[in-house]
Amino acid sequence: MSPIVLSSSETLAADTPSPHGERHRRVALRRLLHDRVAIGSVIVFALIVIACLCAPLYAKYVAGTGPNDNHVTEVIRVGGRPTDVVSTSGIPIGPTWQSKFLLGADSNGRDVAVRLLYGGRTSLMIGFLAAAITLTFGTLTGILAGFFRGWTDTVLSRALDVIWAYPVVLLGIALGTALELGGLKLGPLVISGNSLFVPALIIGFVFIPYLARPIRTQVLLLREREFVAAARLLGKGSMSIIVSEVLPNVTSAVVVFVPLIVANAILLEAGLSYLGAGVQAPNPSWGTMIASGVALITSTPSLLFAPVIMLVATTVSMNLFGESLRNAIGTTTSMAGR
Repeated sequence: MSPIVLSSSETLAADTPSPHGERHRRVALRRLLHDRVAIGSVIVFALIVIACLCAPLYAKYVAGTGPNDNHVTEVIRVGGRPTDVVSTSGIPIGPTWQSKFLLGADSNGRDVAVRLLYGGRTSLMIGFLAAAITLTFGTLTGILAGFFRGWTDTVLSRALDVIWAYPVVLLGIALGTALELGGLKLGPLVISGNSLFVPALIIGFVFIPYLARPIRTQVLLLREREFVAAARLLGKGSMSIIVSEVLPNVTSAVVVFVPLIVANAILLEAGLSYLGAGVQAPNPSWGTMIASGVALITSTPSLLFAPVIMLVATTVSMNLFGESLRNAIGTTTSMAGR
């Protein structure tokens, strides 16, 4: 997997430092509000998030079953006729288009629609948590490496190169398999191998170089600017300059990263879960549902297509919004530099 965030961020970082004045923020926001693609992608993503947040309400008041409730031996009426939830040959029921088993059942007799919404909660939570980890440590690493240079830059850059050298999927599989078996122990903090924090930590970790390297490039340009030299002449310390001068000027680049990293994190989580190195059973996620649906694609294609459609809609909407955000901020930056 080659993260989309790389090309967009490097383009922004390599051009000009982003202005952080209130006027430029207003111009960028106005451009976003007039961008139909941006508005449409936000609406699609918001609807998906709201639907997933309402999963407990749907499960309790509409479907009447939980995400892990087994109904293998049950018989329901579909079109006035009794139908096995899972046939004697092991084929689950397809979409009934009624309150219970709206999108059918899986091979364990669990409601696909309920698991789809709960799986979305899992995938979104992991995506946002992983993005927060990447943004925090990637921004911090990039700023420190670019501003202090010297041995600080050497140590941090070489560490980033080590992570960068491995494809994200292969590194994610290796870390996911290792942590699944032994969990994670950091002093008094112990995280079990089947915890949802494990894939979030792995995904957040493997994406750090894709943010830190472009941020470092931008900071290397910023530290030579006149306002940084003026701050030094005024007697400000390095940390004060970073907080007051450097960080505000890299904010635009970091903001552009947010939707793109979230989209890539959700996509990587689905890939790792599909391969068995991400979310572990019985926790539902779109990746685990896709893995289950592949085996029954000929008999019950809805079991595969439902999570695929949700995954594609989520990642595409976030990437489209990220591109619109980059264009709005990039255009504003270009205008400011004239």
